[in-house]
Amino acid sequence: MFAIFKREFKGYFYSPMAYVLIGLYMLMSSFFFLGNLYDGNADFNGNLSTMGFLLLFIIPILTMRILAEDRKSGTEVLLITSPANITSIVVGKYLAALCVFLVMTAITFVYPIIIAIFGDPAYAQLIGGYVGYILLGASFIAVGVLASSLTESQVIAAVIGFVSMLTMWIMNYLASFVGGILAIVLNWLSLFSRYYDFNIGILNLAPVVYYISFISVFLFITIRVIERRRWSQG
Repeated sequence: MFAIFKREFKGYFYSPMAYVLIGLYMLMSSFFFLGNLYDGNADFNGNLSTMGFLLLFIIPILTMRILAEDRKSGTEVLLITSPANITSIVVGKYLAALCVFLVMTAITFVYPIIIAIFGDPAYAQLIGGYVGYILLGASFIAVGVLASSLTESQVIAAVIGFVSMLTMWIMNYLASFVGGILAIVLNWLSLFSRYYDFNIGILNLAPVVYYISFISVFLFITIRVIERRRWSQG
């Protein structure tokens, strides 16, 4: 698992992908942050919500090649027949993408530092917002990894990932229109409804467990998809 993680993580930075994604992400997030700064607003959590929306576009690109490229190039056969089991392969690749995301997130720490210099932010709310933001991004990456396992086309994987993440993002909005039991189900499934609690500074164990469970389920499904393909090839 560690060997796969190292190979994938280095692969992001050996190619322009990581640098381009980080650059685009910082450019877009800086645009919204400057508006917040000019307004004299010390509340950065609104920016975190916007940055969370930007992940709908960034994460599918980050994860689109992670399994699809191996399948297209034929190296997937070598991976699934190697001594490493499929769980190690999937988790190693997932952790590599997650670490790239964490690098992106770490760079954004410059924003609250600037706000702290010129204002007095609510630190507890800020910490909660970042915890929720990281869990949200980690969940999106699990969705993207599954999308990448379904096809050998990176473009199709990115589209599947984006549509899936967007659907999960708007579930709570859809719930406000349907009502009844369906609304309760949609709100329960919504990633954003739990992220909102973090964003206002509410730190509970239940949302953390939900996000971790969500990630585990999607990685498990990804493992099953690859295992099914291995047995069909065999």
